Amino acid sequence: MLKVEVVGKNGFEPSNSNRDYAQKKLQKLENQFKNDDVVARVVCKVYPTYHKVEITLPTKSAILRSEAKEKDIYAAIDISIDKLQGQIRKYKTKRDRTNKEAIKDVEQAWVNVKEPKLVKSKDIELEPMSKEEAIDQMELLGHDFFVYLDSSTHKTNVIYLRDDGDYAIIETKTK
Repeated sequence: MLKVEVVGKNGFEPSNSNRDYAQKKLQKLENQFKNDDVVARVVCKVYPTYHKVEITLPTKSAILRSEAKEKDIYAAIDISIDKLQGQIRKYKTKRDRTNKEAIKDVEQAWVNVKEPKLVKSKDIELEPMSKEEAIDQMELLGHDFFVYLDSSTHKTNVIYLRDDGDYAIIETKTK
């Protein structure tokens, strides 16, 4: 069963109309999650020139996520859901490949489609550094992300440049 949670950020509070629209559109995906209890989280943000909608669907075996930026909140919801439907199709196709009977059908459908593959691997030496030093290194390299060893926690972290121009950090932890 698919449940929908619509929230706002950046001082934006979605109206009942926004919530109803997102719920109605996402209910069309409910048949994709027949045996799973899934909570779709729709985050609506407003910026001076556009609206941004992020949808996250954590399932038992994968986390599906999409986002869209548009001048109109309803258009952003539509585009984000379209992207999500594409991810669901792609995920289900890949999952079906493990089913022996489905392999032949999938191979026929994908005859002319090039599968993405890992084409490069890179070893890096992690230098202990602060968050500020990591940002400086990332900017010097001209990258939009940087992997480093945090000097205060001694954990591997990833710092990245967000679409809004700010930075964010992914901090690792072990189970």
